Amino acid sequence: MTESLKLSRRSLMASAGALAAGLGAQSASAAHDDAKPWIDAHSHIWTTDLARYPLRNGQKVDVLKPASFTDDELLEVAGAHGVGRVVLIQHHPYHGFDNSYLVDAWKKRPDTFRIVGQIDDTQPHVDVLMKSMQKTGVTGFRIGPREDRRDWLTGSGMELMWKTGAETGQNMCCLINPEEIGAVGHWCARYASTPVVIDHFARIGMTGEFREADVKALCGLAKYAKVRVKISAYYALGKKQPPHDELIPVIRRLLESFGPDRLMWASDSPYQLATPNSYGESIALVRDRMDFLSANDRQRLLRGTAEATFFAT
Repeated sequence: MTESLKLSRRSLMASAGALAAGLGAQSASAAHDDAKPWIDAHSHIWTTDLARYPLRNGQKVDVLKPASFTDDELLEVAGAHGVGRVVLIQHHPYHGFDNSYLVDAWKKRPDTFRIVGQIDDTQPHVDVLMKSMQKTGVTGFRIGPREDRRDWLTGSGMELMWKTGAETGQNMCCLINPEEIGAVGHWCARYASTPVVIDHFARIGMTGEFREADVKALCGLAKYAKVRVKISAYYALGKKQPPHDELIPVIRRLLESFGPDRLMWASDSPYQLATPNSYGESIALVRDRMDFLSANDRQRLLRGTAEATFFAT
């Protein structure tokens, strides 16, 4: 065998080995996805380590309910139900605008987590801050009325947030009640290129009743192509306990209006974990209890929409 043929054979064997290794890595990755394919589009986390992550306004550890719900604790609960990735939501009552605990969790597991952060839109240069936070896993911002900010959809800073979101692809994630749906719709019309996510069905059904006017108003946001809805927080809606079947007609209405590519399941843990509710009952509603969903629909609701919304950037 000539030297050139030996070299060719060695090259071919090396290439084959590299290909096999690559296929093996892909197979391992696929196996991991198969074991935990789903995405929880909404969960909070916190820690009792107040030395590193102090609570806002000097609150003490005893305000935390539950006392601890760390990123590790979340993944243990979620992983048992096939959830491998989670969108972490900044919790203003505990940490205000300090997103550092979520960012540190993302730094440990950048493939597992994305963040919906919070910033003070009354401060200058929110556009610069938004862009810098995108580099640390922040692909959305939670906005909505608070006790100290009822006029939340006003001001140059809020307007700049919506304009910047259109540029960066970061989502305006609205925690609202039914009476704010119309105001959000006006902003969706003004900033049609800005991606928007409505949290927790816009809280329709918190009184126990799903009023037709509220359902219709929420479905009406489907005319804005960039709006998506989280079907989440079952513990707070309807009968507020498993099996949550009273939510099925509402989800079906939303599916007819938005389609599966614009709806996403989320748990809203750890609140969904309080007895008699559970993580398993939450995901089971979409995974097991709606026979009108196709396999593709379920894949979109449990993974595809959240992946495209929060993990694509």
